[in-house]
Amino acid sequence: MAKDCSFDVVSDVDMQEVDNAINQTVKEINQRFDFRGSKAEIKQEEDVIKLVADSDYKLQSIIDILHAKAVKRGISLKCFEYGKIEAGSHGTVRQIVTIKKGISKEKAKDVIAALKDSKLKVQAQIMDDQVRVSGKDKDELQKAIMKLKQSDFNIDLQFINFRS
Repeated sequence: MAKDCSFDVVSDVDMQEVDNAINQTVKEINQRFDFRGSKAEIKQEEDVIKLVADSDYKLQSIIDILHAKAVKRGISLKCFEYGKIEAGSHGTVRQIVTIKKGISKEKAKDVIAALKDSKLKVQAQIMDDQVRVSGKDKDELQKAIMKLKQSDFNIDLQFINFRS
């Protein structure tokens, strides 16, 4: 009798690396000549990053620096969800960036649908903010991982707890 193999599909973000990327961004903003004397700040509160700058152009520069630092630290840019740019006090602009963690129910249903469409002999089920994929054959699970890596769900996926 063959036993089932399984793995979990998750979307997780290393918050320590996010904190490091933000600290490096602050350091670079303080050192750059084009930000001297301007109001530019970046703050993190739990899963939210608040950006403030003098203009849209400087706000975009802060975002570009944050992206560069995040990529260097192995953070996927898909985990950042940008709010709309709002006018702040004293002629500044601000933007809220939310850090997406976990797989929402809608995205989990998309993952399961992609696995069903692939006609692989695996079962998938939603478990809180992750998806458990199980099957009798390890090769089928490897094919399922490859299928999910090729698909774009607009979230960063990791595959953990591979059990055989």
